[in-house]
Amino acid sequence: GVINVKNIVFSSTCATFGEPSEVPIHELVEQKPVNPYGRTKLFVEEILKDCTIAHGIRHATLRYFNAAGALPDGSIGENHSPETHLIPKAIAVALGQDKILTVNGNDYPTPDKTCIRDYVHVLDLAEAHVLSMEKVRSTGVNCDYNLGSENGYSVLQIIDAIKSITGKDLNYKFGPRRPGDPPRLVANSKKAKTELGWQTKFDLNQIVQTAYTWMKGKTI
Repeated sequence: GVINVKNIVFSSTCATFGEPSEVPIHELVEQKPVNPYGRTKLFVEEILKDCTIAHGIRHATLRYFNAAGALPDGSIGENHSPETHLIPKAIAVALGQDKILTVNGNDYPTPDKTCIRDYVHVLDLAEAHVLSMEKVRSTGVNCDYNLGSENGYSVLQIIDAIKSITGKDLNYKFGPRRPGDPPRLVANSKKAKTELGWQTKFDLNQIVQTAYTWMKGKTI
């Protein structure tokens, strides 16, 4: 039968902005993705606008920055195969599960020459889902939000935070840049704070601690 869906919350990404013209990145910054991931997400954003015109479907578009962390009790967390995210990859090295972490690029125009990213806890993102769903249902108006902590951390700063929290050394080496990796992506999330009353509750140390708790306890 026909599923009569009229409201959609879409998980998009800051990668739709490519190498942004303005940082921190607010919702009106021009979207010019530089990799397939960002392009495909932007395609769906545009399709959802068409669905509003054609079918009256309303939507909230949530552009995540770097989703990270796990449930504080360690019961649920990231388990990608292969793993591509920096924090779990670095923790795996600290735990002795992997031998060495490759840092992708140390020639960026940033203070320590490594990429800067905005890390936001998965539970903070989950709260934004609920708040945006309620907004679309109650107003019938489309909305879009850039969701991050509004703080930027370099790869080397993340490594230092993991060393501090785990109390373990972390063996790493520098490798070439990944194609399509912008130097700096940091959110301006004031729109979500103003319209949704959204506030992040987890700082970087808590993000790393929850990820570490999960990875210590998980079994493959």
